[in-house]
Amino acid sequence: MHNTPPHARRIPISEPNSRHPRQWRAPPRPHRNRHILHLRPGTNEIRPFPPLPDPSQPPELILPLLTTKRVFLRAVIGELLWFVAGTTSSKPLSDAGIKIWDGNGSREFLDSVGLSHHEEGDLGPVYGFQWRHFGAEYKGHDADYTDQGVDQLAEVIDKLKNKPYDRRIILSAWNPADLKKMALPPCHMFAQFYVSFPRAKEGEEKKRGVLHSILYQRSCDMGLGVPFNIASYALLTHMLAHACDLTPGTFTHTMGDAHVYADHVDALKVQLEREPREFPTLKISKEIGCSIDGWKAEDIEVLGYKPHATIAMKMSV
Repeated sequence: MHNTPPHARRIPISEPNSRHPRQWRAPPRPHRNRHILHLRPGTNEIRPFPPLPDPSQPPELILPLLTTKRVFLRAVIGELLWFVAGTTSSKPLSDAGIKIWDGNGSREFLDSVGLSHHEEGDLGPVYGFQWRHFGAEYKGHDADYTDQGVDQLAEVIDKLKNKPYDRRIILSAWNPADLKKMALPPCHMFAQFYVSFPRAKEGEEKKRGVLHSILYQRSCDMGLGVPFNIASYALLTHMLAHACDLTPGTFTHTMGDAHVYADHVDALKVQLEREPREFPTLKISKEIGCSIDGWKAEDIEVLGYKPHATIAMKMSV
């Protein structure tokens, strides 16, 4: 296993036009004088943030789905909607042909991590439970948790709509009190959202806000997990922007322990030889301002995804 120090990469997830290829490459650092400064209302604070999309044109929505190998897109969408629903059993995913949680939900694995009292498939209070019921007592995947715990996702949406300058627009899956109850502690554990507004000329109405997100991921499987996580949180940012009538801006991914498993090395060497292609675009059929709940896979359409061939890599459990 090879480790690298923490680092971050910012990925635009919308652009005003398609003159430049949408490829998976490290973006150049913006010059300081190109940063836009935002004055927080009622304060003397000035915030630097990346250049904004052109607010005069509807942006082209981009999904940063790796093209140097095929990423299991149906699983990216299915798992994200599973998180949003607060589901904690692997069986709905497995029944839909998405087997990514089967290993952690198996009888053998649950017994090995001290969760022998869980029925097979019950993963404990993992990601979606923390997003929607943080602090509630976990009583099993089939219990009714209505109005229990903190619905962090609902709070994120409320702040994006009503307090967009808030510095506490946070979504955390890391709950130390629940870690031992989980089949797998969260790897992608902490996201923050930020809204910036293009400057309006005197007399003009306030322009549409631009939503940015940043993810801190403590443990990063560079071969299998990271491509999946990038697409998932970029898609979540798109969904939040759509629900809150905002323009998607950028997704920044900060990695802690970034590692390559020994049995992935040969596959990654093949992948590194491939030339990146354009990222696909995204179309959302839901109405702007819709609820974050009740989304279906068919509400999300990914267009123009033309990756290189699949590269097989074994998932570590």
